[in-house]
Amino acid sequence: MPFLPRLPETSHLSDLFSLFPRGVTPLMEYTDAILRDEGELSKAERELIATYVSSLNACTFCYGAHKIYAEAFGIDEAMIDGLVNDLDSVGGIDKLKPILRYVQKVNTLPSKIVSADAQAVYDAGWTEEALYEATQVCALFNMMNRLIEGAGVNFDYAGNPEVHSINRSDADVNTHTYGSYGRRVAEKSD
Repeated sequence: MPFLPRLPETSHLSDLFSLFPRGVTPLMEYTDAILRDEGELSKAERELIATYVSSLNACTFCYGAHKIYAEAFGIDEAMIDGLVNDLDSVGGIDKLKPILRYVQKVNTLPSKIVSADAQAVYDAGWTEEALYEATQVCALFNMMNRLIEGAGVNFDYAGNPEVHSINRSDADVNTHTYGSYGRRVAEKSD
């Protein structure tokens, strides 16, 4: 149930942003910079981190939305489900596990990060750019998860994956931008 009375009973992020458009466009442009610009981590890996952080925070909306993106970028659904349940048991992502462990700690106990946590990432072959990118994704999704959960946004993509914008027949995950989404939402609220 939404916590803001003007949100519909089944509310989506678009409903929230339409009610409160201030800052939506730059926030979505920042989201593009974090998730879609070229970087040390692939777009698929960044979407996977967004999905993982959202699962740690029990944010059903972001988990569902970004799981769909991660899959669209080629991440196997079973692997996503596995890492959410037990990161250590998932095969095929050994190099990524230290980053996911780091992100998990940043997400839940950031004041307990120690040099050894970062060193495990470097020892797996990642650069400091990759570590920073992962931290940025984690930070962004901590904010987004709290906006969504705090407002009571409750749309669940698990039961409605076909309505996700990336599942339209004309959608291309490689050209999709969050900035264009933010501008569309802001324009509708004018």
